[in-house]
Amino acid sequence: MAMMREHAGEALAGLVVVAVAAWFLLFAWNRTGGTGTDSYELVARFPNVAGVSVGSDVRVSGMKVGRVSGQRLDPETFEAVVTLSLDSKVKLPSDSSAAITSESLLGGSYVALIPGGEEGTLGPGDEILETQGATDLMGLVGSFINRSGGSGSGAP
Repeated sequence: MAMMREHAGEALAGLVVVAVAAWFLLFAWNRTGGTGTDSYELVARFPNVAGVSVGSDVRVSGMKVGRVSGQRLDPETFEAVVTLSLDSKVKLPSDSSAAITSESLLGGSYVALIPGGEEGTLGPGDEILETQGATDLMGLVGSFINRSGGSGSGAP
């Protein structure tokens, strides 16, 4: 009995650690979209998916509606084939488009879905046909710097 009282503090501390770890796992599961909500998958092909990886956000009008659940390279066309997992409550028109967009100059990239105007909707396994790949910001900055280097305007 004396031994039990002696180790009660250690047992209580261990219980607190386990409870905090369980809370953290539950928080992380919910935060990353592992909530078990119904979802369906769409496919989109992009010429460039720089900055987007599995787990990246998929957004409509800036609101998160899903995540990127897979990526692969098409060996014939050399396009990136991206699988998007969307909340089943989101019904996109069949002529919707997808673009890879940056949050800011320093922020991460995400897939932005732009709803179309058709009455029919995209269903599980359908492909978004109109896509726009990631913009190479460093290439744009480099080309701007090279063009502004002065091409002999004659002014001192």
